[in-house]
Amino acid sequence: MSDFDEILYLLNKQGWAVSDTAVPGAWHASLREQAQRLWDAGEFSGGEIGRGANDGRQPAVRGDAICWVEPDSALAQHPFFEWMARLRQALNDSYDMGLRRHEFHFARYDDGAGYKKHVDQHRGTNYRKISIVFYLNADWDTTKGGELCLYNPYDPDVELQRFAPLGGRLAVFVSGYMPHEVLPSRATRWSLTGWMRTDDLIRA
Repeated sequence: MSDFDEILYLLNKQGWAVSDTAVPGAWHASLREQAQRLWDAGEFSGGEIGRGANDGRQPAVRGDAICWVEPDSALAQHPFFEWMARLRQALNDSYDMGLRRHEFHFARYDDGAGYKKHVDQHRGTNYRKISIVFYLNADWDTTKGGELCLYNPYDPDVELQRFAPLGGRLAVFVSGYMPHEVLPSRATRWSLTGWMRTDDLIRA
């Protein structure tokens, strides 16, 4: 069995997979340290909604602040991203998905912030195929909320599962298929969030 067999099986069966053991345990602590340094350096900015003229920053809908991981940066050499490249290849080998790259950003939610129900596709595009969330919260108190809530793709009013943002927990789901929500938390909540895409990186 490969490192990815369970993730591949569950994605194919139900459109999502969550694991507390897939990613090596020490990585979430080192990535959290990187995120904290970037936050302290003022590198985060408010997350935006969509790409249209009427979109942009809407804190009542999306309450996180984000910092992108630049593909050519030293941070992009962290072993987590090499592991993601191997997962991308496994998805291509198993399902011929045509995935060409991944992109990630750190996300920080303040006390009380969340992200209302949505799917991870911009209107008029379908480049994002697989969504990834890796949680960076050490010793998370589950009474503080902040769960990832997944909904039935065929009836988005029906909740399927919710998962606390425990440090080291990995959530993977089909981007354009799974409605999901980040429930408000009563503590600062950190994650590394990204997508596997079928397009090429366009540089300015």
